Amino acid sequence: MTNSTTPRRRVLVVGLGISGIATAIRLHKLGWEPVLIERAPERRKGGYFIGLFGTGKASAERLGAMKTLVDRRSPRMQSYEVDRANHRYKGMSFVDVPGEPRPLLRGDMENSLFSALPEEVELRFSTVPTRFEQDGRGVDVTLAHTKSGTTTTERFDLVVGADGMRSTVRQLVFGPHEDFFYPLNYMIGACVLRNPVPGYATHEGLVLAEAGRSAWVFPFANHNPTVLFSYRVEDVAAQFRRPPIESLREAYGPEKTGPVLGYLLDEFEAADEYLFDSTNQVHMKSWHKGRVVLVGDSAWCLTLYSGMGASSGMAGGELLGNMLEKYPDDVELALSQWEAKLRPFISNMQLHGMKMRQFFTPSNEAQRFLRGATMRLMNNRLTGPLARKIIQGNKETMLDIVAQ
Repeated sequence: MTNSTTPRRRVLVVGLGISGIATAIRLHKLGWEPVLIERAPERRKGGYFIGLFGTGKASAERLGAMKTLVDRRSPRMQSYEVDRANHRYKGMSFVDVPGEPRPLLRGDMENSLFSALPEEVELRFSTVPTRFEQDGRGVDVTLAHTKSGTTTTERFDLVVGADGMRSTVRQLVFGPHEDFFYPLNYMIGACVLRNPVPGYATHEGLVLAEAGRSAWVFPFANHNPTVLFSYRVEDVAAQFRRPPIESLREAYGPEKTGPVLGYLLDEFEAADEYLFDSTNQVHMKSWHKGRVVLVGDSAWCLTLYSGMGASSGMAGGELLGNMLEKYPDDVELALSQWEAKLRPFISNMQLHGMKMRQFFTPSNEAQRFLRGATMRLMNNRLTGPLARKIIQGNKETMLDIVAQ
């Protein structure tokens, strides 16, 4: 920690999401003066399903966010594998995954982190960076207010880009998005259902997995379920040339939808808020340049298939503060050591995400058959332990990388 004779250093944190708030909390504890800016005019609410794994639980606890985190678990939570005719059999539940990841809405995690954010941390909405000029001691940042059109230039000792997969900070400092995107050629769509799927309780989820496309309904104990559509495409750009629901209906056609898939598509079309986007990992040779550093999806974007986006974002922000505390007089060294420690873990999680993509959405008929066979074996008393071992995947999701 800093002492009373140490001057407070300013850090600009771009992005009021999980990674950004976590970073601001940790650096404030270290004695820095964070300024948090957000493009949106107010805090975003709600969000879609995420799983909080051991890596994230450990960081959230130290950041003071676990004590206010809503509990959406239920011992009755269960998912089913279904087809278009609504034939179903028992699928995988959270107790089958190592460490029992905690099911949440993204907004739950953001709300808890926000409650742990000290009141004196300055927040500015409708604000974006438009220019960065660095020297050896800091960064001059031009900030624009999107509503008034006014601009100011301010000096910061450090800039943290935590502004998502299509990061403005990364684009301005490191280069265009296409230089760092690793496209997976999958599209995703998500929304909160207004009611549970007919014939299913709130705490019951379902998975419809076909070759090249899937639909997942994630259950909660005390909240309406969320749906995730995931499908493979050859031409990503074409998916954005029409309304999202039209792209979704074409992707899941021409076969008849049946009762479950038809309901889910209708719910997406009626939703006031939804997510529709392509999936890309972010691959960079370095996550920092001078005194500008990227954290979370801006730097690595593990994709939802890894399940580790929220957890790695919090861990990355916390670890950044630890390294700045360890090397208080050498920001460049702190950033280099932060990246050296974190990068092997992130590389492993990116590989994990590529593997789990086949579980979420089998790319072909052979993968679909293998996935279905594994799920059935899991429910067999004799073969279940082996099948669960196959599905459980990467135990590093439980690793407290910050404490290593």
